[in-house]
Amino acid sequence: MNQIFSLLKTDGMQHARMLAGPILILMVMAMMILPLAPVVLDLLFSFNISLAVMILLVAMFTKKPLDFAAFPAVLLFATLLRLALNVASTRVVLMNGHKGPDAAGQVIEAFGHFLVGGNFTVGIIVFVILVIINFVVITKGAGRIAEVGARFTLDAMPGKQMAIDADLNAGLIGEDEARRRRADVSQEAEFYGSMDGASKFVRGDAVAGLLIMVISIVGGLIVGVAQHGLSFSEAGRVYTLLTIGDGLVAQIPALIISTAAGVVVSRVATDEDVGQQMVNQLFANPTVMFITAGILAAMGAIPNMPHFAFLALASALTGIGWMLHKRQRAALLDRAQEPLKNQEAAEAAAAEASWDDVSLVDPLGLEVGYRLISLVDHAQNGELLHRIRSLRKKYAQDVGFLPPVVHIRDNLELKPNEYRILLSGVEVGRGQAMPDQWLAIDPGEVAMKLPGQPTTDPAFGLPAVWIDVSMREQAQIAGYTVVDAGTVVATHLNHLMHRYGDSLLGRQEVQSLLDHVGKEAPKLVEDLVPKTVTLSQLQKLLRGLLREEVPIRDMRTIIETLAEHAPRLAAANPNGTGPDPGELLAVTRVALGRAITQHWFPGDGELRVIGLDPKLERVLGQALATSGALEPGLADSLLRDAVAAVQAQEANGDTPVLVVPGPLRASISRFLRHHLPQLGVLSNFEIPEERVLRITSVIGGAS
Repeated sequence: MNQIFSLLKTDGMQHARMLAGPILILMVMAMMILPLAPVVLDLLFSFNISLAVMILLVAMFTKKPLDFAAFPAVLLFATLLRLALNVASTRVVLMNGHKGPDAAGQVIEAFGHFLVGGNFTVGIIVFVILVIINFVVITKGAGRIAEVGARFTLDAMPGKQMAIDADLNAGLIGEDEARRRRADVSQEAEFYGSMDGASKFVRGDAVAGLLIMVISIVGGLIVGVAQHGLSFSEAGRVYTLLTIGDGLVAQIPALIISTAAGVVVSRVATDEDVGQQMVNQLFANPTVMFITAGILAAMGAIPNMPHFAFLALASALTGIGWMLHKRQRAALLDRAQEPLKNQEAAEAAAAEASWDDVSLVDPLGLEVGYRLISLVDHAQNGELLHRIRSLRKKYAQDVGFLPPVVHIRDNLELKPNEYRILLSGVEVGRGQAMPDQWLAIDPGEVAMKLPGQPTTDPAFGLPAVWIDVSMREQAQIAGYTVVDAGTVVATHLNHLMHRYGDSLLGRQEVQSLLDHVGKEAPKLVEDLVPKTVTLSQLQKLLRGLLREEVPIRDMRTIIETLAEHAPRLAAANPNGTGPDPGELLAVTRVALGRAITQHWFPGDGELRVIGLDPKLERVLGQALATSGALEPGLADSLLRDAVAAVQAQEANGDTPVLVVPGPLRASISRFLRHHLPQLGVLSNFEIPEERVLRITSVIGGAS
């Protein structure tokens, strides 16, 4: 029964939200068509003022524009509601104004008498000043910001989409996160476009308020003199005060909503709302407080100046500055004493040696300079930590095993902005990252030069430049791929993890992988290790696949291939040491041929590859069969022709893949891998029969 009541309550709330729009439209139409009693007008004017204040507060507490994506529609309906109130109140003023100052309700009477002291001249001046502030200052500025924001947002959309695709391809984000970011980019463009149009409603509302006031005064004079027999001065006084009260009660909410529009479009998106930004940035420097207090004190010492006001403010700012100075000094002392505390703790721990003093080498490590600590510090919510977690998950999904945890530590011997990546304690990569800047990478088709510090992308060696945050959108529009410092380090780490995947696969990882597969196929794993192959032989096979960046996700096929061919290859091996590792790797690659081909050539299109000249193929076969190695002259010729073929493939936009006969594949791949890591070497046995093969470049064809 409670669940039924809960469902009915939820459905009722949803229906109430759905009816909010139609009810508002009915209210607007009723106010324009039906005469309203003064008490109803008081309620509606009070609601209009409260709605304006609510909109301003929501705008102040939003942290980014999309948190208040409904603002353009809210702005339109609030303007329409205010204009309908103007129509309804003008009708009441003209019909009942001769009865007295409270003929149009107490709200209009209060604004017409209390706020301007019953002086219609002062009321007209105040009303015109409010209209000028709203129309000339706030509305015009907000409209200009919305127009420029819409233009730059639309221009930056292609660059932002490319950055999202780059993060997705690098494995830093998943499909769901990429889809959410694309939706945010699209919604941001639509929001600024809507705000550009909605600001025109606010400007029109200001003009309409001025015209309504003039028309109401003229109409009141005509009605009062011609219909109710009032004197011209009496009619002018009564109807002008009522019109001024009506105008003020409408223009003050209009000014508040215009201010909310300016706040929404002029704020910079951060993790703080507008109030927090203002307080944290205005009152962040005690020197500013002291200088301002000194200027106020000097002004307060001038004769005939209001000494109390200036000296009181100077004292208050001096107190604020002193509190900020004490707080910053305490923070500096804490940071200065932290190394001493760590040193004391280290000395206490080193008093007696134990096995805890023996530190093992981390399989995968990242060392950073002191300026990069903020990227990896838990206390500062370091973004690089989250990226590395996502990176390991994406690596496990793509490659087929969970890599070791990345151990991160600071290294004072490195430069402040430098980092290095270690594999079993040995450095395999080094680079620099600027935490307060962005890296604009030239993909090869950018003509525009950007001001900044030229550098090279540490992962792929592309030309790049470190730029300020303010240049980000301009760089994206120019075609650069723009990434932050955390993404630079994470992409470099991801690239090296794929390159050295075989070194990351230890026996513990192989055993964990077998345990994982054994949950679904226990009999298959039980018959494999150690009955068919040993754990060491399986590790050597998987490392051989990873060495050439072949994923090991399809462990079922790998295990079934080993179970089928390992006994036969072990029996054929005269040394009696089990199956030959090279032959075992070759048959496994043939079994994975479809996946290997798909890795290099996604889809089902034509395979445009590099081939060997038949004459060179025979020479290589004879050389490897007799001596097992290549002569220096033949090796140089093969390398030179391979480099030229790879360059030709890349110039034509084709994938650099060399297809060779099965017996030659392992030796040629081992020789070329160190010189041309981007070149894939496949056996003709690994190509599926249904794929069409086309030789577009030939190695040794000119010899």
